[in-house]
Amino acid sequence: MTGTPLRVGLVGYGLAGSVFHAPLIAATEGLALDTVVTSNPQRQEQVRADFPDIRLAAAPDELFARAGELDLVVLASPNKTHVPLATAALKAGLPVVVDKPIAGTAAEARDLAALADERGLLLSVFQNRRWDNDFLTLRRLLTEGELGDVWRFESRFERWRPQPKGGWRESGDPAEIGGLLYDLGSHVVDQALVLFGPATLVYAESVVRRAGAEADDDTFIAITHANGVRSHLHVSATAAQLGPRFRVLGSRAGYVKYGLDPQEAALREGTRPNTDGWGVEDESLWGRVGSGDSPLTGGGRPVPSVPGDYPAYYAAVAAALRDGAPNPVTAQEAAAALDVLEAARRSARDGVAVRL
Repeated sequence: MTGTPLRVGLVGYGLAGSVFHAPLIAATEGLALDTVVTSNPQRQEQVRADFPDIRLAAAPDELFARAGELDLVVLASPNKTHVPLATAALKAGLPVVVDKPIAGTAAEARDLAALADERGLLLSVFQNRRWDNDFLTLRRLLTEGELGDVWRFESRFERWRPQPKGGWRESGDPAEIGGLLYDLGSHVVDQALVLFGPATLVYAESVVRRAGAEADDDTFIAITHANGVRSHLHVSATAAQLGPRFRVLGSRAGYVKYGLDPQEAALREGTRPNTDGWGVEDESLWGRVGSGDSPLTGGGRPVPSVPGDYPAYYAAVAAALRDGAPNPVTAQEAAAALDVLEAARRSARDGVAVRL
């Protein structure tokens, strides 16, 4: 990629902004982190330490007021701000990347998509788990037909956090769009739809287990896809024993994979993307493909994990802006996932299966 780097304004420097977006933007050829927006003095100091040469702003309006000096805005702010800030950015003439979930409802996501189309601007959603090593490995296995016809897809994103951490992510206020259904659920639902296509029926169970917690912290979602595949998705902060990340059962074989992609841990530790060995997983954590035996007792054969590749997301964004390449994650795709999440919330509340 040649030419002057595209200038990026980043709104928010909490976990999403500081651990994921800023390092990935800074590591992407053709992108340059220009400004970070945060009003928090401690986070401003962290920005200065991490990126001494970039500008700081205290409010998003300062960013939009000089839209002509920027080429992209990235929203890593709390969920409830995504729709108003994305709307303001698009109206200011700026392409936008929004962290997931893009909105609280599918209707809002589609309205944002329509506004972006009307303005001829990119609107992309940061669904980084499409570039996890296990997901990339499973996509390869499906493409090669290793599993035959898939019958059931089991996906777990589980943690053991018996004490609530507080903050808006665990707030019971619907306006905050908190809880695991919309947090980790946005990942597992998106992955299921990418792999197996549209959902036709959704059933869910969602509870608050921890004392003092306000939002769902243990949720199960069952999806029937139009092609007949059944997805069983678990997201939990209360799993004392973690299950397999993926268990995929097909007519020929199954694939079982334990452990999380290493990229988040690397980013949290301060490792920068595109370093040697980025996204590579130790052989002891590879998943296994086989039939008739448990992988925990040596059944099946180990399958090398495709290296995880979060940097590919922003590389695709840069290519979309510069060369008209495809948007890596569209708002319409995010809206389809929100259709499922809204159906899951209704199903858990009313104790019914919801047909889409």
